[in-house]
Amino acid sequence: MAQKLRLTLAIADYPHTADLLNGKIEIEGVEAEFIRVQPQIAAFRRMVRQVEFDVCELAPTTYMIARAYGAPFVALPIFIFRRFHHGGLLVRPEAGIRHPKDLEGKRVGVRAYSVTTGVWTRGILIDDYGLDASKVTWVVDDEEHVTQLQLPSNVIHAPEGVSLVEMMARGDLDAGFDGNAGIGRSGAPTGGWAQVEAKGYPDIFPNVEELEADWYRRTGIYPMHGTIVVKDSVLAEHPWVARSLYDAFERAKQAWLVKLHAGEANTAVDQRYRALSKIVGSDPLPYGMEANLPTILKLEDTAYKQKLIPQHVPIEHSFVDPLKL
Repeated sequence: MAQKLRLTLAIADYPHTADLLNGKIEIEGVEAEFIRVQPQIAAFRRMVRQVEFDVCELAPTTYMIARAYGAPFVALPIFIFRRFHHGGLLVRPEAGIRHPKDLEGKRVGVRAYSVTTGVWTRGILIDDYGLDASKVTWVVDDEEHVTQLQLPSNVIHAPEGVSLVEMMARGDLDAGFDGNAGIGRSGAPTGGWAQVEAKGYPDIFPNVEELEADWYRRTGIYPMHGTIVVKDSVLAEHPWVARSLYDAFERAKQAWLVKLHAGEANTAVDQRYRALSKIVGSDPLPYGMEANLPTILKLEDTAYKQKLIPQHVPIEHSFVDPLKL
């Protein structure tokens, strides 16, 4: 029997990756060493700064920036976390923000300027609502993953030792992203949300679900987050690895989809993807270049327009299609 190729993989544990991580589904030809990094965001930095893993889940904007600056790893069209982005930008009721254009001249908190949630949301506000993002002061309280990134002049750092949660509470911010992107209704990096949430910050859009469904119908864009990347050196010597990885991720997902649609998979994550299926179809996590090309191109163009990448990166340089190898 041929010896298997040993690879290190840093991938978060999702219901649709569980059978891969627990060994129930194998990666053909690969002896996989799964390295758990908590939180996965720490793996992002270890990958873009030290190229520490053979295979890694990265935030797609982080990946596109890193690739634009010469990172020695390339993406496969395997997207293991997705969501829409009309919700999650919270505003202070007294800030007078009734429309996205009202954000101009205001201070908006986001964990880091390149965080993918912020990039997608800014893109929507710019394209669909006419926001001039250069007239917004974006306040960050974390470092960017890719150290080469030069931030626009309207991005400033929160005072040392002061969180976005605290700034929002005392009125130093007019708006802010929730969750891991910012001030944190669903798990802020700096904590303290219980006191802030009681003040009742509404989303900038009151009818989020309706807007997201309509946006998808109009654009066909389905924002991705978790993206799988592989070292260039691995694929140069073993190009078959791309297809082996793709097939394994797909098998794990298909096993989960059966449970999802039978109602057997019912965690909060499962319920969220079941709801997304009503918008995007029976597979809420489509893999492959054909299904995802419009979304990939949109995010790359959005990153360029927001000055996150210095030049456009041709898709053949940033993605490998496993089905064509």
